[in-house]
Amino acid sequence: MNTRPHPEPPFILTLDIGTSSTRAMLFDRWAKPVGDVLAQVPNQLQTTADGGAEFDPAALFDGVTRAIDQALSQAGPLADAIGGVGIDTFVTNFMGLDSAGRPLTPIYTFADRRCAADAEALRQEFDLEAVHNRTGCRIHSAYLPARFRWLARTQPEVLQTVAHWLSIGEYLFWQFFGERVVSYSVASWSGLLDRHTLAWDEVWLADLPVKIEQFSKVTDVDQPRQGLKPAWAERWPALKSVPWFPAIGDGAAANVGSGCTTPERLALTIGTTGAMRTLVDRSPDTVPAGLWLYRLNRRYGLLGGATTEGGNVFAWLNQTLKLPPDLEATLANMPPAGHGLTFLPFLAGERAPGWQDDARASLINFTLDTQPVDILRAGLEGVAYRFALIHRQMQPHLPPDHQIIASGSGLLNSPAWMQIMADVLNRPLTASAEPEATSRGVALMALDALGLTDEKPISLGATYLPRSDYHTQYQIALETQIDLYHRLIQS
Repeated sequence: MNTRPHPEPPFILTLDIGTSSTRAMLFDRWAKPVGDVLAQVPNQLQTTADGGAEFDPAALFDGVTRAIDQALSQAGPLADAIGGVGIDTFVTNFMGLDSAGRPLTPIYTFADRRCAADAEALRQEFDLEAVHNRTGCRIHSAYLPARFRWLARTQPEVLQTVAHWLSIGEYLFWQFFGERVVSYSVASWSGLLDRHTLAWDEVWLADLPVKIEQFSKVTDVDQPRQGLKPAWAERWPALKSVPWFPAIGDGAAANVGSGCTTPERLALTIGTTGAMRTLVDRSPDTVPAGLWLYRLNRRYGLLGGATTEGGNVFAWLNQTLKLPPDLEATLANMPPAGHGLTFLPFLAGERAPGWQDDARASLINFTLDTQPVDILRAGLEGVAYRFALIHRQMQPHLPPDHQIIASGSGLLNSPAWMQIMADVLNRPLTASAEPEATSRGVALMALDALGLTDEKPISLGATYLPRSDYHTQYQIALETQIDLYHRLIQS
């Protein structure tokens, strides 16, 4: 971990609430991690055979509080110099509370596909382009309009008893301060925020079985709350009076933390899933068809696309094909698309750029001569092709000489995949050397809100240069994948 021998206060305690774990860290005024302060509590996503993907609210909240306990213990006397608390969460997530603030539902996540049929019904009812340009979000199972339609169809009694709808970040503020506030960032991931007015969308609310009073006040990330409730102030005296900043989306935080804060730098992140994003100062009049436009804050939009496919494809193929652990040299020496396979990597449906909930993975053209490593290489190339399509749609909003910064363990752990990405995109791909880009982004946002705006350089790693002859072969293979996609998925 990159540390400074003498970290300078004020320190920022960051909470990164992800689908796999909650991480609490401490950063100094230069956005450098402090000592060995890193608490990590696993989170358990509960999945069901019918497409459910949810968390138990009590368990997720308990994980957050335990991570804070551990981080403060690790910090020791440095905890007294904490100047603020910053938060990011996985998005989209939300749950229903009763009037006393008790959870009545699980925390539904973006990966929960049980409302796919309701999303399709909404697509038949509404002007898709108008919805997309108003909210920055497609009609899809990942967003709240389809989720509320699903609840009305399957659990109408829940809708009648829920007093408040909020995300896990809002729930923290409810528990710690007795207030319900949500940042523009998190609200924009819901599909219910009007991107022009930065208020809850009146058109959706007029149609859906919910009321605006059930949603939190929308605010910006630089509007903190202070003064913990007595029980929490007693538990965490170092945090009782410091500003707590509203949660932002993890993708937005990752852009900031990896230095991708202008269109000149494009973030490519691949962990379990993947995303390609850039911050835009001026929002486009229309949102490109296959992309979304979320918010970082009142000023900056976040333009890009997220995929369900990423490191999960790599991991699934490794496990299923029982491949040996060290394949990097073999993968690196294989010719581009030389296996002759076409892979549609939709193991969990599709988000950007086609947004087909019912998309399924397909592998075409294998023979008795096909080797397991051929299938793995085809899977990695197949994911890269999907990002090439997202990149195409983003290019009109990027300067010609934009730089692509790569992050996420799924991609950075495989130099061969990094080279494949550079060749497919036909652009240099630079690895981020910030080991905690998402948490660092949260710290940077908090430091900026505190007025500590000094320049804080980022650390970069190796750059992978594209090879034009490889790119030519990949362009042919990409067109073959596009053709297969239209034949099997989007007719």
